[in-house]
Amino acid sequence: MKLNTQSFALNLKHNKRAITIFPQLLILVFIVLLSDVTNAQSDSAVFAWPEGKRAAVSLSFDDARESQVISGTPLLDQYGVKATFYVVPSTMEKQLDGWKKAVTNGHEIGNHTLTHPCTGNFSWSRNNALEDYTLKQIRNELKECNKRIRELLNVKAEVFAYPCGQKFVGKGINTKSYVPLVADMFIAGRGWMDEAANDPVYCNFAQLTAIEMDGKDFDQILPLLEEAKKTGQWLVLAGHEMGEPGFQTTRLVMLKNLMEYAKDPSNGIWIKPVGTVAKYLKEHKK
Repeated sequence: MKLNTQSFALNLKHNKRAITIFPQLLILVFIVLLSDVTNAQSDSAVFAWPEGKRAAVSLSFDDARESQVISGTPLLDQYGVKATFYVVPSTMEKQLDGWKKAVTNGHEIGNHTLTHPCTGNFSWSRNNALEDYTLKQIRNELKECNKRIRELLNVKAEVFAYPCGQKFVGKGINTKSYVPLVADMFIAGRGWMDEAANDPVYCNFAQLTAIEMDGKDFDQILPLLEEAKKTGQWLVLAGHEMGEPGFQTTRLVMLKNLMEYAKDPSNGIWIKPVGTVAKYLKEHKK
């Protein structure tokens, strides 16, 4: 039998290449598997919330709408859940006894400015436009709101929510951020209509993200809760009116379902006011 030396050499070359490549493939497979394990561990080894909880949730409401203390706080109290209410003092005075009761029952009162200035691009805010403010004026606005809250409720407002979620004063090249003022005056400043929860390690306390809960059913909120649990994040929900379905209204049925979910120990939710969570994070960042 005639030996085909050329074919033998070619096969030997291919085998050597296979022998060389095979360990590389094993290393690649090992790296991929290790990456999957690491990712799984990072999902489970998330931020250390109190009592072994897997995520934090804060309920917050703006403007001191009357429905908040007529319909909202009684439901929250029924479940032992404390929320954060960012108030405009002049609106709060319409239901002052209700707000005093809310404070007595442990709800947090935050600053939402004295007059709720937003961009003049909104026609209803044209005469109280942020574009016409200076940093000195907005600081005075915040200080006077704090003073009025103290006079009416005998509490110090430690947290703030930006009206309309807007964080600027001035216009064009004269536009300036007032986030640094909020960082100086409050332990936390909350935005509006953001797209994500807060990373407890990375978040900027003066610009906390908040997701709207007005007009939503619980099945729309549940995925946000599940994602926060998976990543160990802090979900801040924001609303306005509290009642039956309507414009800028957080539905009481949704709230009831949410609180029942949060109160079930198996779900691992730490539900507390914004200030409580912010203080906990600040303490654990030291």
